[in-house]
Amino acid sequence: MEKIEGTEMDIIRENKDIVIRGERVAPGQQKLLHINIDRLPTGTLIDIPIYVFNGKEAGPTVLIQAGLHGDEINGIEIVRRMLHKKYFKVKRGAVLVVPLLNVFGFIHFSRDVPDGKDVNRSFPGSKTGSLASRIAHHYTTEIFPQIDYGIDLHTGGARHDNFPQVRYTEGDEASKQIADIFNAPLTFSSDLINKSFRKATFRKGIPTIVYEAGESMRFDDFAIKRGIQGILNVMINFEMIDRINPLSKKQERSKHLLTKKWLRAPTAGMFIPKVTNGSEITKGQILGIVADTFATYNKEIKAPYDGYVFCINHQAVVNQGDALFHIGK
Repeated sequence: MEKIEGTEMDIIRENKDIVIRGERVAPGQQKLLHINIDRLPTGTLIDIPIYVFNGKEAGPTVLIQAGLHGDEINGIEIVRRMLHKKYFKVKRGAVLVVPLLNVFGFIHFSRDVPDGKDVNRSFPGSKTGSLASRIAHHYTTEIFPQIDYGIDLHTGGARHDNFPQVRYTEGDEASKQIADIFNAPLTFSSDLINKSFRKATFRKGIPTIVYEAGESMRFDDFAIKRGIQGILNVMINFEMIDRINPLSKKQERSKHLLTKKWLRAPTAGMFIPKVTNGSEITKGQILGIVADTFATYNKEIKAPYDGYVFCINHQAVVNQGDALFHIGK
């Protein structure tokens, strides 16, 4: 049994050998393994790199993955820094670390693979399906049987800047507890998306959380540091590693949002935000304006209730109905 914030959770499997693609990582060992996927048209082999850190003592196996969408680089940098600082000195349980899942999207500065399909809408995948489906299939068959928990690192897409937040699955108490331990600035439940990685793990009984922070193709140092601390919080809670606190100041407890709402552009025009991301807001407060280029109109976007802004669209020119702010209370 593993303790989480004063409660207990059943761990399905004890610490044991980790076997991926026929390669075995025994307790006390660490290895860099690869899942071969395909080749570029030039013949260059593309694979998914997986670091395995297997502790000597029994404990849970946690997957930490980034780059499921190739243009979401904050998560990739979170993992890179943690590998560089050797934060995965696991003494208990095991950690599987995937720095970059969607290599194809990464080298094309794209969310998707070259055929335009989204790997995060392709699970559990198919051995003979599209490229995205094949990637999901290899991952589902090779990684899922090894893990007890998942931490999936993302950023906002389409110029949407997400204030650091962690999402769990409503009704899955274990994922909620992991989210609370992660302790991002904001925490809330979110619906399962069809054929997503999180829905696939949910169906396999693997509690998974999603950390969303920043926007695509842009580093956000605050978001990166909070992501690192969140992962450390989880590993420390399971007594997988010794206590580490890279943040200089004491962590505040996460704010749990119960209601969420998108505020959309009332008309097309130039969008000027008037608040910063993560701000506490009050009902009726002007959050931003949409104005035309000839100064003939000026539409205000006001807060419908007290709460917090946790996503801002950084697209300067918007169309009617575009999502501008995501707020919650």
